[in-house]
Amino acid sequence: MRELVPGLWHWTTEHPNLGQDVSSYYVTRSAAVLDPMVPPEGMAAFDGLPTPEHVVLSCRHHDRDHARFVEVFGADFHVSEHGVQEYSDEDVTAYAIGDQIVPGITAVANGPIAPDDTVLKIDVEGGALAFADSLINAGGRVGFVPDGLLGDDPEQVRADITAAVSGLLDTQEFEHVLFAHGDPVVGGGRDALVALVQKPS
Repeated sequence: MRELVPGLWHWTTEHPNLGQDVSSYYVTRSAAVLDPMVPPEGMAAFDGLPTPEHVVLSCRHHDRDHARFVEVFGADFHVSEHGVQEYSDEDVTAYAIGDQIVPGITAVANGPIAPDDTVLKIDVEGGALAFADSLINAGGRVGFVPDGLLGDDPEQVRADITAAVSGLLDTQEFEHVLFAHGDPVVGGGRDALVALVQKPS
């Protein structure tokens, strides 16, 4: 685990079903883990930090190791209202766009890929936006998932994502961008998203 800015931690762990590393985050002021896998160091990685009290998923598919955090720390569990049906056998709290899910973390937009694909605003130094699957950072390039994951009309979905990102640039203050798939962009996140929306189609 590494601290990106004060109170915002990041780590990567290989996802057993994907065969590739995915990103997870811990926001200490919120005592919340986002889309968590167990860190490579194990749960001992949280020794000396505030105990995780909340698990927040940015989309229903990012269940990952959430149950371990619930079991080990007694954390509560938060999922978009559009994906909560997949966890009907668990103690789960639904959130909607506009909700402050836990102190310091707010759901600010839906990604056009799916109704539950959510952008989270994180209240840390400089501000951060966390994307579920609408955007990824592949090899240092912020962009879209492959066309095969964008439904029947990938061109339209990319246009819809671009429009949504433009709206976030107009309404949200942030310097950092976090991705569930790919490394975060720290300090240059706004510029990375501006470059994305201005890129010729």
